[in-house]
Amino acid sequence: MDCREKILSEQYRDVIVDYPVRRMPDEGMDFCSVNLDNLYHFVYINSLGLPPLMAGPEEYQTIPKLYALMRIRGGQGTPGAAFDPGSLTASGITRVQRQPLSLTGNGVVVCIISSGIDYTREVFRDESGNSRILAIWDQEDQTGTPPEGFLFGSEYTRKDIDRALRALDPYAVVPSRDVEGHGTAMASVAAGSRLGGGTLFLGAAPDAQIVAVKLKDCKKYLRDYYLIPEGVRAIEEQDIMLAVKYADSFADTFRRPVVICLGIGTGYGDHSGNSALSRYLNSIAVKRSRALVVCGGNEGNAAHHYSGLLEQCPKPHDAKAPCMQPQDYKDVEVHVGENNRGFLMEFWGNIPDIFNIAIRTPGGETVPPLRLGIDQSVTYTFIYDKTRLTVSSVLVEPVSGEELILFRLQDPTAGVWNFRVSAVGKVHNGTFNLWLPITEFLSSETFFLEPDPYITLTEPSLAESVIGVSGYHDFNNSFYLDSGRGFSRTGEVRPVFAAPAVDVFTVYGRQTGGSLAAAVTAGGVAQFMQWAVVEQNRELMESKEVKNYFIRGASRDPDLYYPNREWGYGRLNVAGTFDVLAGV
Repeated sequence: MDCREKILSEQYRDVIVDYPVRRMPDEGMDFCSVNLDNLYHFVYINSLGLPPLMAGPEEYQTIPKLYALMRIRGGQGTPGAAFDPGSLTASGITRVQRQPLSLTGNGVVVCIISSGIDYTREVFRDESGNSRILAIWDQEDQTGTPPEGFLFGSEYTRKDIDRALRALDPYAVVPSRDVEGHGTAMASVAAGSRLGGGTLFLGAAPDAQIVAVKLKDCKKYLRDYYLIPEGVRAIEEQDIMLAVKYADSFADTFRRPVVICLGIGTGYGDHSGNSALSRYLNSIAVKRSRALVVCGGNEGNAAHHYSGLLEQCPKPHDAKAPCMQPQDYKDVEVHVGENNRGFLMEFWGNIPDIFNIAIRTPGGETVPPLRLGIDQSVTYTFIYDKTRLTVSSVLVEPVSGEELILFRLQDPTAGVWNFRVSAVGKVHNGTFNLWLPITEFLSSETFFLEPDPYITLTEPSLAESVIGVSGYHDFNNSFYLDSGRGFSRTGEVRPVFAAPAVDVFTVYGRQTGGSLAAAVTAGGVAQFMQWAVVEQNRELMESKEVKNYFIRGASRDPDLYYPNREWGYGRLNVAGTFDVLAGV
């Protein structure tokens, strides 16, 4: 096989490493390596003869994490509804579209990385009927030619798309389709054309050029490892990183800026922006003429996060507070629904404490307090429960430096599972967090009985230099109940701000979801990039600068303290940013 075939083959395992790979310990091992940048490399290794993939400590950083499209609900099948630009108006976007600024994204590229795009839609054409889409990279379609410098998928240029639009059967020319409609909805909000003078439809940046990436589904062995339900699109981390690299290739520093919009997320990782994808996004975000916008997901009301604190005695010098017996353990209860295929649950403990965990199944069988080695995995089976439980411990997880305990429950018995958390020796900090997978990755209703709605922003919206956004309802300025919330696990301010996510008008009608908050924001960022870079007012603009300009212009309520965990620094207000610049 050549490297392209190995990348696509189920026979080859995918590995992410942060060092160059020129050979393997076993000289006879069959592999190929793809260089992403100066840091990350993707290795594809023949799995024949390798042991089954385990949830082991050594593999945690190298196994690609899986991401899902952050769900969008409603609107599908409601064509003809009267267009309402309320979400754009509330965000100060329509105001700066008008004179004297006339900011419509002209000269800016907006890249939507999602499920592809329905290129036949009128909202992606100009007044002459030609496509405004610069290119589509369909990672799933292997019938065409990959983009230059990439090894798989098919790239279709604007010339190809225009030819398809003139054909009797467009898909015979450009076969790429957006089956889910996720990418199409996001692209229409961020950069949909002005139809009927803006009365029939209007996107935030209607004159921007569009690039779309259709992410391919993950390999079956990873779906089995993460116990992903059938029929759910699960996307490998390195495929998203390649999509970002592709989007970045359209930038022309000082002349044509690129706004990259991600409507994907995951519950895996340390929730402090240290995943491989997050770190790579940071490396792109510091480049001039680039900006990255990431949705914060829909996990705020899902009961998939638990935060705990082991109590400790008062300090010895405090004579007025004699040391009573502290609560030196916490019982974390997880309700598991019927017919659950299984899931991975992550425990992150803050330094300098070391934690033990005892487990009780719904049937009453117990696993005594676990004190695994520095890096160790143990698998348990039970007499009355069919569950196969693997517990892996990493005392110092390499990137975050924190303690990680990973639980993999395969065919878990329905009922309440109890995880008793205690510390080894004296408690110093005592803080710990557990996360279940995101809703899309659970095959039945599974949740913590005492959840914490905070620290529920999905990765990679927690990356330091990206514009990670939560969602709200612009009709009454209420926070969107399902929206992910901050801060990060280590206290960094996330989200940056909130943007409309409820009943946002897309090409499919009114729809709701965290991805739409990112799309609205991406369109607003494209407007600002036109003013800054294309019109040469701030030519050296990059993502962190855009973020801080938008923070200063955000709308804030006088009765709230900022930053806060729902709203970040306020509500998106593009016009407010220009008011600040003008000294209004």
